[in-house]
Amino acid sequence: MKKIFVSVLKTISSVLLVILLVLAFLLAGMRFIGFDIYTVLSGSMEPEFMTGSVIYVKEVDPNELSVNDIITFEISGGTVATHRIIELVPDEQNPEIIRFRTKGDNNDMEDGSLVEKSQVIGSPVFDIPYLGYLAAYIQNPAGRYFAFALGAFLLLLMLLPDLLTEGKGKKKKSADEKNGGETEN
Repeated sequence: MKKIFVSVLKTISSVLLVILLVLAFLLAGMRFIGFDIYTVLSGSMEPEFMTGSVIYVKEVDPNELSVNDIITFEISGGTVATHRIIELVPDEQNPEIIRFRTKGDNNDMEDGSLVEKSQVIGSPVFDIPYLGYLAAYIQNPAGRYFAFALGAFLLLLMLLPDLLTEGKGKKKKSADEKNGGETEN
């Protein structure tokens, strides 16, 4: 019975560790392979990107963007938005300078200001629904404490099978020592 319990405990702790590592990679590790990660805070792009999703944005050359492309761009004050390009607007004085008129798919009106090429961060490559809720929770103090406690619990869960079987190893060793290190076959 104890062997089964230890085996189940090892399996559970291994599965939880894999889940935790995958989540850590999706929330932070993707930055190391060139993605910017943003949480969708509004429904302006639904159903393309649902509120609470995490979007993974890859840098793009603004000169290669066209109508219907979706871009992530910086608005004044460091706010970031992700909307669709609905029109390329040449500058009145210099037609070689192009700006983007954008609109959220779920918005009734186009955005109030044009997007300069220098404001473009990139273009979303893929998204994961609901993961943004977890990311937002972990960024708050209560979420950080929970994540720390979960990590400590997982570490304990991984060490527990070894602690439970450690006593058996000592008993067997002392029995082997009594026989002079030899065992009968």
